[in-house]
Amino acid sequence: MNFWDQQYSSPDFKYGTQANWFLRNQAAHLHPGSDVLLPGDGEGRNSVWLARRGHRVTALDNSRVGLDKPLRLASESKVEVGVIHADLEHWIPQPDSFDAVVLTYVHLPASWRRMAHQRLISGLRPGGWLILEAFHPQQLRFGSGGPKDETMLYTAETIRSDLAADPALIMDEAFAWEGEAHLDEGSGHQGGAYVTRYVAHRVNSSKT
Repeated sequence: MNFWDQQYSSPDFKYGTQANWFLRNQAAHLHPGSDVLLPGDGEGRNSVWLARRGHRVTALDNSRVGLDKPLRLASESKVEVGVIHADLEHWIPQPDSFDAVVLTYVHLPASWRRMAHQRLISGLRPGGWLILEAFHPQQLRFGSGGPKDETMLYTAETIRSDLAADPALIMDEAFAWEGEAHLDEGSGHQGGAYVTRYVAHRVNSSKT
């Protein structure tokens, strides 16, 4: 059983069942019936919220235990959510296959983070959106959640650098913000926090 299997093994929802506030705030960017990929969505709170709003949703996680929960939550909500059990270090989406990628507190090791982010945006269709919220390095001053390894925490510039790494994949930044926020997301994210919020959309077609 891996770390996240252990975290999700409780019948309770570690991060609650309500969608992330920033996702709810930014979801107006999505056209009706969008194909949305949510890597690292764990117990499915964001996936199910989007499915309830008519989007075609795929949740991806490396925890089989975690992926049982979005299916349960979706069934209770009478919606459908697709799930993929995979590790982002190796998983590659089909090019131009999603209208949005939503990353909510998906903190990856620095050794392969940029590669993974590049792969994910390659899965966006032209015009597709990246919506991201993550802990900032200053989160280490807070006790409300997140990795304790500073290299796994993101500034807006970290994200910009990752997205600009491949000149064949052009992303246009729409919103970037770093600052203090109050989190109320189950037992896993509670209290004051320091976060990075970022939104961009893809402006070009697939690599040739």
